[in-house]
Amino acid sequence: MPLKELPLSTLEDIMAQIGEAGRRMAEIGASEGAAGNISVYAGRSLEVQSVFPLVEEIELPTAAPALAGGWLLATGSGTRLREIYDHPLENLGVVQIEADGTHARLYTAPSRLFTRLTSELNSHLAVHNDQVAATGSRYSALVHAQPLHLTYLSHISRYRDPVELNRRLFRWQPEMIMIFPQGVAVLPFILPGSAELMRATAAALHTHRLVVWSKHGVMAHSEVSVKRAADLIEYLETSAHYEVLNLIAGEPADGLQPDEIRAIACALGIASPMVGEARGARRGGE
Repeated sequence: MPLKELPLSTLEDIMAQIGEAGRRMAEIGASEGAAGNISVYAGRSLEVQSVFPLVEEIELPTAAPALAGGWLLATGSGTRLREIYDHPLENLGVVQIEADGTHARLYTAPSRLFTRLTSELNSHLAVHNDQVAATGSRYSALVHAQPLHLTYLSHISRYRDPVELNRRLFRWQPEMIMIFPQGVAVLPFILPGSAELMRATAAALHTHRLVVWSKHGVMAHSEVSVKRAADLIEYLETSAHYEVLNLIAGEPADGLQPDEIRAIACALGIASPMVGEARGARRGGE
């Protein structure tokens, strides 16, 4: 297993990692224009007002009682992920969640380029709240991006089936069973920013590290670091690229076979429902 990265403790460190994650999403073609958003929850005190001196009271789009007293760094609506690293004050806001879990103070800089935080703030809050309530973690990171090949595949009906999507994407890289032992979750198309998408995303990420928003993109979660959440998207997008290449070529490649994926899991001591799904697919005539 990879070495564990300890969540960073200072405001500047967290901003730098958000910037690195955003820049990487742009580099892999997963954040065109102002697409995508990132948030990090820190359940500890942060020195904020010297960096973000403007303060306003806001009502949260959804209740987040498990986050009360904590801090949430989030991208502004309409900002570009690729610009966060060089211009964090213009693109990020910091939310201090009040004791009731429904109100907060929003701290921003005079140079901010947005009027409100990301339009997906409700989903970010719901997932962070669920994760913190379930695990007691004091750190939680989310990245939403729109990787080209993976999003394209989700426009094809068979790839909106979770078993089929996982079966087809897990065959291209040995790392997949290691990174996603539970597989990846898949949602149908749901209106962006809606309460329905918020609820479905929180439920999906309760048991999975990444969820595909069909015809829209993905959201990935990590309680280790925001860069690890971005890594999850990069791994899955790479497999989706392999799959698209194989489709273009007329599907001549088989990829890793179920027995080979099972051998990887066994060698690493990974207990995974994906192994059982692969076994069933093999008996089904592959």
